[in-house]
Amino acid sequence: MKSNDFLEEKAADIDELDEKILKLITKNARIPFLEVARECGVSGAAIHQRVQRLLNIGVVHGSEFVVSPQKLGYNTCAYMGIYLDKARFHTQVAEALRNIPEVVECHYTTGAYAIFVKIQTKTNKHLKRLIDEQLQDIEGIARTETFISLEMDFKRQVPIK
Repeated sequence: MKSNDFLEEKAADIDELDEKILKLITKNARIPFLEVARECGVSGAAIHQRVQRLLNIGVVHGSEFVVSPQKLGYNTCAYMGIYLDKARFHTQVAEALRNIPEVVECHYTTGAYAIFVKIQTKTNKHLKRLIDEQLQDIEGIARTETFISLEMDFKRQVPIK
């Protein structure tokens, strides 16, 4: 572990044009650069360079299509707090969780749980089977606590100044 692993990451140096670009492209990742350029009052080449710079400095990463779990039949969304037998098991537990496709997010946390995960399953019965047959068998997990989401009210990106 490096000595700076616990330091806060310094915020990237971005200006008003970067902020305007970010607002447009986070609203619609498929917006053509020429349309962004028109909205910002600069050339398409300037937008291309700015977006490339934002990618290079890590402000933006990747672009993706977001799949609707419900449209694929994954109607149960659950969150699970995981207690570990010992803290040293966190890496091997996370690796085992990575091998379960229904576990779509995994976070190391402070507080009661060592790990907190998001799980998408087709039904509540599918979730129960996943817990009984896969999750509870992972070496290093002492116990779990599961919360089923009834409905997501909203999800958003962090605010851009």
